[in-house]
Amino acid sequence: MSSLSFMSSLLENILYFQAGLGVLANIFLLVFYIFIILGHRPKPMDLISCQLTFVHIMMFLAGENFWLANIFESLNVENDFKCKATFYTKRVMRGLSICITCLLSVFQAVMISHRNSLLAKFKHKLKIYMINALFYIWTFNLSLSSNLIFYVGGFTNMSQTKQLKVTKSCSLIPMNYIIRGLILTVISSRDMFLVGVMLTTSTYMVIILCRHQRQCKHLHSTSHLRASPEKRATQTILLLVVFFVIMYWVDFIISSTSILLWMYDPVIMIVQKFVVNAYPAITPFVQISSDTRVIRVVKNWHS
Repeated sequence: MSSLSFMSSLLENILYFQAGLGVLANIFLLVFYIFIILGHRPKPMDLISCQLTFVHIMMFLAGENFWLANIFESLNVENDFKCKATFYTKRVMRGLSICITCLLSVFQAVMISHRNSLLAKFKHKLKIYMINALFYIWTFNLSLSSNLIFYVGGFTNMSQTKQLKVTKSCSLIPMNYIIRGLILTVISSRDMFLVGVMLTTSTYMVIILCRHQRQCKHLHSTSHLRASPEKRATQTILLLVVFFVIMYWVDFIISSTSILLWMYDPVIMIVQKFVVNAYPAITPFVQISSDTRVIRVVKNWHS
């Protein structure tokens, strides 16, 4: 076995482990949020976190050689339809992931804003705004990714058709530079805008936390600050946003280079999948470790 084949096999095994761990953690968190929303008094952000967890589960299940692809294979669905369905699902879920993460950041900034600030006036209708925002986010991403269906299909012969492989059995159909540039511009503009909003709201939250820290030190008491659920929630979202932005830029560089240069490298593609899956795999563990309700549930199970 060549070193390249060994490296590819090792990365694939790591990818399967990452996906399995991410699915289990997200399913646990999804069940927890469903019980909280249906049976208890949910926090305003629980609905958004529940949606984000569901999206991350679907991101994993739509992966190649995973649940969705295996169902199509067992039903003897033709490869072209399988490629379109899995590729569309992955693109929609990826778009929803960045949009809902941005929504988490925005709404947390509103929740911790000072009562005299400009954002404070949105607090009293936060739940209505949240439901409307989620509806528009789903509609936008479902429609935006629909055009990609026409440019992906079952892989045939790359040397003859100049297709660009995106998985082992799927490829992008050749498109001219204008269409390629237009699709990349629209998706990049959406992502850049959302990343910019996340960074702006994160900076705003950091300023509020620092200001609150100084006030507590001035009063010679930090016990309230340490125990504040709002602070824990804010720090969790800040951590998720920073991690997402880092993973996003790595993924953006890899995918943009592949599309613009129209090249396929199996090892690079596996590395890209690992980068894409890193955020949905880490997110549930960050949320679980920072949510005292989940920690209480886990402790009750052990006791």
